[in-house]
Amino acid sequence: MSETTAQVSATGRIRFKADRVGTTAKDWVQLLKPRVISLVVFTGAAGMIMAPGHLSLFEAAVAILCICMASGAAGAINMWYDRDIDAVMQRTITRPIPGGRIPEQEALAYGIGLSCLSVCLMWMATNALAAGILAFSIFFYAVIYTMWLKRSTPQNIVIGGAAGAFPPMIGWAAATGHMAVLPVVMFGIVFFWTPPHFWSLSLYACKDYGRAGIPMLPVVKGARHTRWNIFVYTLVLLAISLIPSALHLCGWLYTGTALVLGLGFVLCAIRVLREPQDENGVSLAGDKAARISFRFSLAYLFLLFCGLLADHILQGWIG
Repeated sequence: MSETTAQVSATGRIRFKADRVGTTAKDWVQLLKPRVISLVVFTGAAGMIMAPGHLSLFEAAVAILCICMASGAAGAINMWYDRDIDAVMQRTITRPIPGGRIPEQEALAYGIGLSCLSVCLMWMATNALAAGILAFSIFFYAVIYTMWLKRSTPQNIVIGGAAGAFPPMIGWAAATGHMAVLPVVMFGIVFFWTPPHFWSLSLYACKDYGRAGIPMLPVVKGARHTRWNIFVYTLVLLAISLIPSALHLCGWLYTGTALVLGLGFVLCAIRVLREPQDENGVSLAGDKAARISFRFSLAYLFLLFCGLLADHILQGWIG
């Protein structure tokens, strides 16, 4: 890293030279974790569409914008707090703060400002319940997960998964002003999807997490233990995904989608479990199965919610 960019001290704190490099719009967007935002916005919009309430096009657009802003704000605060570990992990070292393109205090102000703006707009455009859940989701990710769970327990992803599971509830609350069983089940789907999704990633990024001192499951409990946990959680996820069918909250289209995708995810987990490995569970095949499982998990959540929405539209036509 050049002298005109950020330097990392012995304590991991990032120091900026007076002649720091200029930032670009791309850096500020990257600070919001746009890839995470896309999935958050999609699940939030799904909750809104599934809800029986009605929002005008303008109100719906503002609500989606608020979910987008809130997710980005939480991501910015996360990057501000994690600037020390991002600076030592290969997959994060080029982020805007460790890369020296955005000063840490500006990143924090950016995140806090967007957080406040998103909650206030949501309250004005929809209702207090939606704004309240939105505010709590930001707090949960930025404080409970980032500042506490992530560095203190190998269960960080399990408990912290709630942070990314709130959007369907927010979307539903924005449209109706109250809560119901279906958005809570949608929350549960995302919640139980998160561990096998991130644990697959952590299997092949284990050295990075270990170097940064993050107690991810494979770092603390080992790869073999992680593989079994991925398998168990995919089975639980399959069961949770079928609750809407059991409660007659959806039709055959969603049920078929959930079964096919769920069994596909279980198959990926079995391959992760049975991949050639040494006595410690470390892959002898370059973690190919874990990489496939991680990519499949992304498609899984998107397609499952697409199936839910398609089923909802079909039921509307039939009914």
